[in-house]
Amino acid sequence: MKVVFVFLIVLISSFVISAQEKGVDKQTKTIKKSTEPTNRGEGVSRTFDFGSGKTKVRRRHENPYRMPSRRDVLVMNISNILTEGKFLIDESASRFDEGLIVTQPKIFASGPILTKNELNRYAIVPATDQIWTRGRYSLTIDVRSIDGIQNDISVIATIEGRSENGIFSEWSTLESSGVAEDEFLSKLIEYVGGESSKERKP
Repeated sequence: MKVVFVFLIVLISSFVISAQEKGVDKQTKTIKKSTEPTNRGEGVSRTFDFGSGKTKVRRRHENPYRMPSRRDVLVMNISNILTEGKFLIDESASRFDEGLIVTQPKIFASGPILTKNELNRYAIVPATDQIWTRGRYSLTIDVRSIDGIQNDISVIATIEGRSENGIFSEWSTLESSGVAEDEFLSKLIEYVGGESSKERKP
C-alpha cells in the first residue's frame, strides 16, 4: 500500500513538472515572437523615398526661341494657338506680314485668393498691403526671320493686376516672372510637333 502511495505521488509530480515545462515553453515562444522584427509588409518603407521619386520639371525654353519654318507658316500657327487659348488678337497693333502679333489683355484670375496665387506665379509682385482682385496679361510675339528657314521667336508678356482699397480700383503693370512666355513657347513647340525639354527651371 505504501509503495502504491509513493508511486502515485511520483506520478502526480511528473505531471505537474511536465505541465510547468510546457507553460514555460509556450511563454518563451510568445516572448520570442514579440521580440522578432515587425514585418511591415512589402512596399511600405518605399514611401520614404528622398529624391528618386520626385517629379522632374522641365527647363525653360530660350526666349527668343529659334525654330525652323517659313515665317508666314509660323505666324499662322501662332494665330491658331492664340485663338484656341481664347486670346483676342489686336489687329490694329499687329503686323502679320512683319511677323508681329499682339493680343488684347486676357483675364487669367479673378477673386482675391486665386488672383494672389496666380499673380505670384506669373509676375514678381512687390510686398505691399494691396488686395489684388484680378489678373490679366497680353502677349507680344515677334517672329524674326534669320535666313528664310530659321526664325527667332521672342515672346513678351505684359502682366497686370487690379488692386482695390475699398474706394477705387486700378490696374498696375507688374514685372513678368517669365512663366507666361514659357507657357506659350511650350504650346507652340508642341503645336508644330517639336519636343519640350524634360527638365524645368524652378
